[in-house]
Amino acid sequence: MSQFARVMVLVVDDNHYMRVIVGTMLRSIGITQIREASDGIDALEIVRDWRPDVIILDLMMEQLDGIEFTKLVRRGTDSPNPYVPIIMMTGHTDRRRVIEARDAGVNEFVAKPLTARALIDRMRSVIKNERGWVKSANYVGPDRRRRNNPNYKGPFRRVADKADGKM
Repeated sequence: MSQFARVMVLVVDDNHYMRVIVGTMLRSIGITQIREASDGIDALEIVRDWRPDVIILDLMMEQLDGIEFTKLVRRGTDSPNPYVPIIMMTGHTDRRRVIEARDAGVNEFVAKPLTARALIDRMRSVIKNERGWVKSANYVGPDRRRRNNPNYKGPFRRVADKADGKM
């Protein structure tokens, strides 16, 4: 049995063929519980009725794009699961877009055209290497720090920093 056999994934992209490609990649690693949505509005309805373990979505979509969808899932008062891992996929990989996605609360980012290896790596990352959670006035989402820098001398502001004896 695949390590991903019980994982439920929602794939959100306005391009039908991209949803087919992603679904095929997911099935190749043993994921069988896959639902699809063609835009962020449909995806929100699915998230309310079906609790996916991971959401893979496109950045650029009509009506409700990936950034706004992520913000609604993370900060919405009626969000059924603000902690669900979100993997953003896009062909728009300039630094501004990556930072915008990160700041919206996306867990991982993957560039199109997708490769099976890149998608598997991101899936493994969100499932096996869950990061701490940050909730502040300006941000809700996974801890944006990927690692602790032993040479960092700046201010320590997180509860985990206190537990590590850094403060």
